[in-house]
Amino acid sequence: MGAIEEKTNLETEDDDIDLDDEIPLRLDNNNIHHYVSSSPTARKIHAFDTSSHVASLVDIPYSATASYYSSSKRLRNRALMSIYIVLIKAKINVLLPFGPLAIILHYTTGKHGWVFFLSLVGIAPLAERLGYATEQLAFFTGPTVGGLLNATFGNATEMIISLYALKQGMIRVVQQSLLGSILSNMLLVLGCAFFTGGLVHNNKVQTFDKAGAVVNSGLLLMAVMGIMFPAVLHFTHTEIHFGKSELALSRFSSVIMLIAYASYLFFQLKSQDNLYKPTAVEEVEEEQKEEESDDDEAPEITLWEAIGWLGVLTLWISVLSGYLVDAIEGASDSWNMPVAFISVILLPIVGNAAEHASAIMFAMKDKLDITLGVAIGSSTQISMFVIPFCVVVGWFMGRPMDLNFQLFETATLFITVLVVAFMLQEGTSNYFKGLMLILCYLIVAASFFVHVDQANDE
Repeated sequence: MGAIEEKTNLETEDDDIDLDDEIPLRLDNNNIHHYVSSSPTARKIHAFDTSSHVASLVDIPYSATASYYSSSKRLRNRALMSIYIVLIKAKINVLLPFGPLAIILHYTTGKHGWVFFLSLVGIAPLAERLGYATEQLAFFTGPTVGGLLNATFGNATEMIISLYALKQGMIRVVQQSLLGSILSNMLLVLGCAFFTGGLVHNNKVQTFDKAGAVVNSGLLLMAVMGIMFPAVLHFTHTEIHFGKSELALSRFSSVIMLIAYASYLFFQLKSQDNLYKPTAVEEVEEEQKEEESDDDEAPEITLWEAIGWLGVLTLWISVLSGYLVDAIEGASDSWNMPVAFISVILLPIVGNAAEHASAIMFAMKDKLDITLGVAIGSSTQISMFVIPFCVVVGWFMGRPMDLNFQLFETATLFITVLVVAFMLQEGTSNYFKGLMLILCYLIVAASFFVHVDQANDE
């Protein structure tokens, strides 16, 4: 009984602890240690807190692992969605298998005509998808930089083909393919855009900013001047040193044209960008158009996905371009078709697939300023940047690449620039202007089909 009473008294003493006496209002480290070591109640509380802390530590790796697997699953789903949007969703992607098929035929058979045709068809969807990725990138960079990127990556196909042909010493293929790209953009692409835009908006007159069109027309005329003088110098036999003066003039003019294009970019983006901004009335109209098309103007892929796809598509185009260039002469012999027609007409149609689709789409949405930025801006970039760049690169490679595009090609370019400049001077567009440009392109195509390239014969 005494033992039981003693135990009861101890429990009562523990229960009757005065907290005010045992626990100070402000606990320092020593008091905490003393309290924890001396008070049974504190030991219970401390044990409980420790176990809950350990439980929280056990929960941390579990939650981190779950978060890791969740994030990796999201990344995998996002990657699959991006592949579906870029490589499967568009109907033109049914042509993608033709590229690998062309490579297989190149190594298994000697039929250059089929290799050229399949490479040509296989590059078309890649060029269109390259334009799509550039448009998605434009959502994050703004309209001005987006238009410049669209023109730049839209011309990536032509530049890759030209550099590969230049490396192989096929200078006439480089000249004719770049010339054909300018003609295709100014006549066929712009003509189809004006034609479809005029049919969709047949109840109104479509307008565009004349200031930008005038500047681009002036740059195109400057490019014609740079290309014309070496040709005139050659065919009038007025060179001081035959062959050498023509090449030296071409290289000097190319450097000047590159400086002019760099100045144009600075003028457009930094110095006088207010000339390319719409007026107050045009801003109201553009805001109304943007409000009407907000649902259609959302990016489908992210910024880094767009940049990644640009790199992948450009690499694949460069691979197919090599097989395409190697098969040009064989295709010309097997099809009994002039190399000039293949270089000036067939190659640019495929290379301009991105510009073609973009220009028509924006014209149908009544955004002709972007249409001109894609079509005319692309022609300006090829004539003032890509062609002089190829001359300078050929200079370093030891290739005699010059600006003498021969008399027939130079005259065709000069007349085309004049026709387009007259079409753009009013700042308006309709389906009849588009039809005229398309018919002009058919005349140019027929002319090159019956044209014999004397430079190749020599």
